Amino acid sequence: MNKLICTGLMAVIYISGLGACSSGSGEQLVSKKVSEQANQAVTMQSLLKEMVDRSAIAQYPTHDFRLKQESSYNRGSVSPDEPEGWFLNHDFNSNAKDANFIRTEINDGRKEWVLMDAKGPGVLVRTWMPWQNDKKPTTDSIIRFYFDGESEPEYEGNMFSLLDGSGDIPYPLAHKSLRSAVSFFPMPYAKGLKVTVSERPFFYQLTYREYSSETKIKSFKRSDLVHAKPLINQVAHELLYPNNNTDGKPVKLSGTLAPGGEKSLSLPKGMAAINALALQLGDYSNKNITRSIVVKMDFDGQQTVQTPISEFFGTGVGLNPFTGWYRTVSESGLLSSRWVMPYQRTASISLLNLSEQAVDFELTAQVGDWQWDDNSLYFHAIWRGQYPVATRPFSDWNYVNLTGRGVYVGDTLTIWNPIARWWGEGDEKIFVDGETFPSIFGTGTEDYYGYSWGGKSTDFYQHPFHAQPFSHQYNKLNRKTGDERNTQGYSTETRTRALDTMPFASSLKLDMEVWHWEEVDMGFAVGAYWYGDLTTRHQGSSNAKDALKHSQTEVR
Repeated sequence: MNKLICTGLMAVIYISGLGACSSGSGEQLVSKKVSEQANQAVTMQSLLKEMVDRSAIAQYPTHDFRLKQESSYNRGSVSPDEPEGWFLNHDFNSNAKDANFIRTEINDGRKEWVLMDAKGPGVLVRTWMPWQNDKKPTTDSIIRFYFDGESEPEYEGNMFSLLDGSGDIPYPLAHKSLRSAVSFFPMPYAKGLKVTVSERPFFYQLTYREYSSETKIKSFKRSDLVHAKPLINQVAHELLYPNNNTDGKPVKLSGTLAPGGEKSLSLPKGMAAINALALQLGDYSNKNITRSIVVKMDFDGQQTVQTPISEFFGTGVGLNPFTGWYRTVSESGLLSSRWVMPYQRTASISLLNLSEQAVDFELTAQVGDWQWDDNSLYFHAIWRGQYPVATRPFSDWNYVNLTGRGVYVGDTLTIWNPIARWWGEGDEKIFVDGETFPSIFGTGTEDYYGYSWGGKSTDFYQHPFHAQPFSHQYNKLNRKTGDERNTQGYSTETRTRALDTMPFASSLKLDMEVWHWEEVDMGFAVGAYWYGDLTTRHQGSSNAKDALKHSQTEVR
């Protein structure tokens, strides 16, 4: 991470890996740095470095972009004013009558199905391809990537092996999720990208950045995989073995939270950033303890975080260990966050105990240097819970409705399902900057969280950017061994973002369809995370102080 330390009118910039320093006005140096970044081309190598730079998402992007997605969503979904079409569940292609793709065309004598045909500069940042049969992890379909209007594909191969970590792209940059092939490997393009497959597509999602026309981009070449192999392997290793940033100094608070009690930790004053946060409770035997402890954060005089630790750290109801790029829940009960949280003047972290029992805790914040500039943003997190949520009529359940400037970076969803049958057919619909139709329209809740065949895929899994810490009765400590279909009880799904963050200039709304196969009452709770200005707000309810009551009501 680059650091700038200012003393009076003199500033010294230490640029990691270069050992360079310069002096002059602090504001001029920051401006110069931002200007230089804006003039640099976006490359596969720069994107890989960005992927593992946690400070990058705490700033509005120098190269502004909007995240877009091509998917097999049902083309009959046109408007929420037409609910019969808006909630259609046939978001795949099973026969010649289905046309949930862009078009077909003949290339070099062969028929190809076009899944994406983006014009202008951009980067493909995520692909998701499910198994066509829940017992068959193979395909004969060839996926082809045509860059910048070329008539021949620059990159092609078997749709699964190319994108599941068993081919050129190593795990975890591409990987086998539960009954899916998922890749986060960046493929930049200067003028456009067309993606085709050789067989009728089943479900699919292709997520990409769309830049302004003047953005300089160096297009992906297959030879880059060879030339950049050391960097690729380094990034893969960092993602698999995430370390807490130890820059700066630890600030600690420990003690006992009385029932209904609250304790606060004040952080060092002046420009700084929380680089890591760790919380250990004395006892997790009561699974509702994770819903009972609410973390609150104030930056520069305003509260931006109020979320139970269940969805803040991603553990859900109870202690459910997993390891991700931004958070880790250990088997010992140590809860770690690696979100970078900058501030200009003051910051504090508070813990509120909603339970009727005293709770021992140890809290540590690692606080380091930060130079605030016009692109710097504050970390925000809210919690929303609702019970009951009726599954009929079909509806869209809102995660967040944000106004202002910011970057959306992730969420954790915990649902409660009263019966065994599958609950998650609902699609995500994400509207950015006042869109009337979502630029991201998904194909299923489990697809959004990186897996497929949700009725059966109830086993634990983890990846740096998404995980299922708990489902039905399974977690890391109790793995699934059978083949039953049962999603009764709690399920916790989490997704965090690096290259697929979502910048917004004025607004962002994320809805998830409530689409269960039966008419029942469910429980929904989400923790949502974004960076934004202090004036960036969620325009809706947030009821974190009712979190414990919410979970107690569900299981009656």
